[in-house]
Amino acid sequence: MPDEEPSLNIPSLLTLAVVSFFVLRWFLGRDEPSSGSGRSRARGVVDPAQVEQISQMFPQLSAREIMWDLQRNGGNVAATTERILTGRGLEVPPPSFQPQIAIPPTAPVQSAPSHTTSKADGQDLISRYNLRAKIDAENAAEPQAPSTGWSQSKEERQRLLQKRRDEMILAARRKMMQKDQTVA
Repeated sequence: MPDEEPSLNIPSLLTLAVVSFFVLRWFLGRDEPSSGSGRSRARGVVDPAQVEQISQMFPQLSAREIMWDLQRNGGNVAATTERILTGRGLEVPPPSFQPQIAIPPTAPVQSAPSHTTSKADGQDLISRYNLRAKIDAENAAEPQAPSTGWSQSKEERQRLLQKRRDEMILAARRKMMQKDQTVA
């Protein structure tokens, strides 16, 4: 019996089959986009939801630049976002690039009216934080020196931080008014 050759048994054959299956699946499946990966289905077609998502994060970019980058990297939103955040920016699409979907203007067009409507509705910082009384008191008297130190009680710290926030808002308002007076 010492000259007995090693034989393949059923568990080793099953292990070999399973490992082969996964290796082949990995090699053959890495070029095909999976349905859950968020990549575009056809070449040249970009998902409008992806463009909308990136344009909401970075409203300074045009939809055309975002679509060009998404098309170049296969619809990978993470790669486009990483490219923007690292400061490399997006490439300007060539004049021959014509996107196959039309996305209605989103963030830049809607952001301008929202700022004017928010100011018209009284949603400036003065009304939001109820600082009108402090403005009136500031016009009548000199501003007080801010107190320094850190209190041990939570309520006192919160009161001091709110007071500091109010003072910062009022200081920014004073600077803006001075700037407007010098320009006019």
